[in-house]
This record gives sequence, structure tokens and C-alpha cells, in this order.
Amino acid sequence: MFQATLGSQDVAQSAVNIPEIDWQAISPVVVVFVAACLSVLVEAFLPRERRWSVQVTLSLLTVVVAGLALGLYVNSDAVVGTGGITVAGQAVPLFSADYPALFLWGTLLALSFGALLLIADRSVDGGAFASPVPPAPGGDPVQYQAPGRQTEVFPLALFALGGMMVFLAANDLLTMFVALEVLSLPLYLMCGLARRRRLISQESAVKYFLLGAFSSAFFLYGLALLYGYAGSVRLVDIAAATAGTDRPETLLYAGFGLLVVGLLFKASIGPFHAWTPDVYQGAPTPVTAFMAACTKVAAFGAILRVLTLAFEASSWEWRGVLWAVAIVSMLIGAVLGLTQTDMKRMIAYSSIAHAGFLLVGAIAMTEDGLSGTMFYLLAYGFTTLAAFGIITLVRDGNGEATHLSQWAGLAKRSPLVAVTFAFLLLALAGIPMTSGFMGKLAVFSAAIADGMAPLVVVALLASAIAAFFYLRVIVLMYFSEPAQDGPTVSVPGAFTTAAITLGVVVTLLLGVLPAFALDWASVGGFVS
Repeated sequence: MFQATLGSQDVAQSAVNIPEIDWQAISPVVVVFVAACLSVLVEAFLPRERRWSVQVTLSLLTVVVAGLALGLYVNSDAVVGTGGITVAGQAVPLFSADYPALFLWGTLLALSFGALLLIADRSVDGGAFASPVPPAPGGDPVQYQAPGRQTEVFPLALFALGGMMVFLAANDLLTMFVALEVLSLPLYLMCGLARRRRLISQESAVKYFLLGAFSSAFFLYGLALLYGYAGSVRLVDIAAATAGTDRPETLLYAGFGLLVVGLLFKASIGPFHAWTPDVYQGAPTPVTAFMAACTKVAAFGAILRVLTLAFEASSWEWRGVLWAVAIVSMLIGAVLGLTQTDMKRMIAYSSIAHAGFLLVGAIAMTEDGLSGTMFYLLAYGFTTLAAFGIITLVRDGNGEATHLSQWAGLAKRSPLVAVTFAFLLLALAGIPMTSGFMGKLAVFSAAIADGMAPLVVVALLASAIAAFFYLRVIVLMYFSEPAQDGPTVSVPGAFTTAAITLGVVVTLLLGVLPAFALDWASVGGFVS
């Protein structure tokens, strides 16, 4: 009887510890991870000649199904008023499908759909992942493998997408760290998958891996110090410890600093940006587009959650430091971007400047700052995605022609490509009637309302400097004579055409009719 009593107590205790899971709320994440596992099985067991069509269908269908699951949950009664606690044990949420997470999940799925279209395209020279093969006697000197030969990028992209979705929704630092590794490791591999310029691609992968390992170590060490300070890795417990405690604050400051370094690295915010230009240049351009658009959404989603839920009470102590970081990032991106002669490196420095603008909104710590930053992430992602899609079309005998001199007179070779790229560059510069202008307006307005007018002045100066290298490319395309042996503009395949069209249309719509996205981004805040 005594043993029976103990057994019943054990059962009762285990029942108490069973986590509560809202499967409908986490269904988009579950769909992505299940599809990623299926994609691995496709790579392992399906004949090589059939993999490409199956992987493309599976990947695009996964994003669509995950988007439908997200839409069903957003329109259900379950999300209204609850904030969507999704996985909780003993009333402690591991991650939450709250309103910011839902918005950013939708942003990630939409951006990843466009990025997967670019990755899937094999219409031009076999695609970015096709290997050169020895030419036949008397045949074309440049030949590439069949489209279905290289498909390992698809499961890697799906695993990275799933990690991003968990990363920005995590409510404790340990879950966030695991998600950080899940999203980072596939990206390291994806950067080294280019076959034409294999050495520079592999070099970018090694640099990204080594610096990413350092940033992960910083994040993990900061997590350990914060655990020593608060006795917990949960964001809500860290917030309670910072709000009122007599413990020495050395661990708090050191842990916060190391943790933020890891997050700033992933968001490519200066001065933690050293990996960005080399990786953007060396990685296959579709992978660069995926990183530039999606990784920034995940990184800033995590930054917003950590600052808001864990460190809002101590914001007066770290706000000045992040002011300085934002200024450094904006100036590095704007000034060094002027010196670049490679198109992909120029956009890399542009992303560093935009990361500084985004950090301005994150520092605001207000509802307008949160909604403005999320809107900016949506707008910037689609513009950058379409810009990299255009870059894949300008080619010479060695592949993509990314040197600026090779873009001279492009408007005379292909007026449509030139006008499209010019529009995207103007959007990155923040010209009115584009999404870039509305994104900056939302972020800077929130910062001014929160008393950060000096920081906004610096941001405007950096925007003016950065506008020069955008306009330089436009002038080069329209007012320079094309070289006799200059590059050609390839006719895009259906997938690339769809991705570029999607990016351009969203860039225009968010500049002309931004109310829908801004209203959705303003629905509610984080839930711990």
C-alpha cells in the first residue's frame, strides 16, 4: 500500500510537470520542422534526377501550408486576449506566439518564400549551385550540371527557417540559444555551396563559422552570468531580478553586455559586422538574399523581445551604450559603403547602416518603436530580396558580374532591369512613395517621441551619406556608356521573375498603402 501511495504521488507529480502545449499556435513551426526532416529523407533516398522537382515542391508547399496555419490561428478566437502562450511547464512559457511573434512569423514565411524561389531557379547556367563539368570536344566551353544535381540547400534552408521562428519567440535564454544554433549551422553550410567561385564561397563559410562560433560563445557566457545573477534564464525572472534586488550588479552588466554582443553579431550591427561584407560577397547570391532578408528579422525579433521583457527596468543603464552602437553601425555602413566597388559588398554595408536604423527603433522601448521596427523589417526584407534577384541576372563569362564598372550603361542593354533596380535602390535610400521611406518615418517618429532627437539627427545624416552610393549606381547605369565586352543581362526564369516581382510589388505597396501592415504590427506587445 505504501508503494502504491508512492506510485500515485509520482504519477500526480509527473502529471503536474507535463507541459501545456497549444498545438494550433505552434503549428507553423511544427510544419516547417517536419517538412525539413522529410526534405532530409528525400535527399537520402530519392534518385538524384528526381530530387530537384520534389524538393522545390516540398519547400514551397511547406511555406504555404505554414502560412495558412498561421492565418487560421491569427483569425481564431484563441489568440484574442491570451497572447498565445504556446509551450509552458509549471506556468512558465518556453516561447510564446504573441502578437509580435505572429507578425514576424508571417514576415519570415513571406520572405522565405521569395528566397526559396531564387534558390530553386536553375534557368540561367544551371543555377547558383551547379558545378562546372568538362566540356565535350568541340562543344560549349562552359557547361554545368543538370538542374537536379545539387539540392541539399533545401533542407538546410528549412531548418534555418524553423530555427529563426523559434529564436524570435523564445521566452528563456536557453531555448533562444538552442534556436540560435539551429538557425546558424545550416547557414554556415549554405554559404559554402557555390560551385563556380568555390574558393571565395568556402572562404566566406569558414569566416562566418569561426566568427559565429565566437558570437555563440559570447551569448552563452552572457547567459551563464545572467543565470548567476537572477538564478534563472527566463526573461521574466531576469526582469524581476533587475527591477528590485540587493545583489551586486556586476554579473548583470557583464551578462547583458556579452548577451547583446551575440545578438548584435547575428543582426550584423556595427562594430560586430566584420563577417557581413565577406559572407555576402562569397555566398551564392540566393543564399545571400535569404540571409539578408530573413536572418535580420529573426535577430531583431530576439533583440526586441530580450530588451523589452528582460531589461526594460534597467534601460537607463544600457541605453547610452546602444545609442553609441547604433551611431557606429550607421556611420560604418554609410561611410564604408562609399568605398565599395562590388555590388554585393555595397549592399552588405547598406545592411549594416539599416541595422543601425532598426536599432534606433528597438531602443525606443515604446509601442510605436516596436511596431515601427517590425514594419521596417518587413519593408527592408522584400526590397533586399528583389535587389539580390536583379544581381543574379547581370552576368559575364565567369558568372555574376558584380563589379560596379560592369554595370555601366546597363539601361541601354536592359531598360526594364535598370529601372527595376533603380527603384529598389531608391527604396533603400528612403525616397518617398517607397517602403523604405515609410519604414524610416515610422522608426524615426517613434524615436523622436521617446526623446531621442539627437540620435535621429545622426540617422538622417547617415541616410544622406548612404544615398550617395545608391545614386552612384543609378548614374552609372543611365549616364555611362556600356563597355564593348560588357556583361549580358540574362532572361530570368519563372522563379526569379516571381521573386523579383513579389519584392517590387510589396516595396511599392508598403510605400503607398502602409496602413494595413502598420496596423497589424501595432496590435499588441510581447507576452512573457
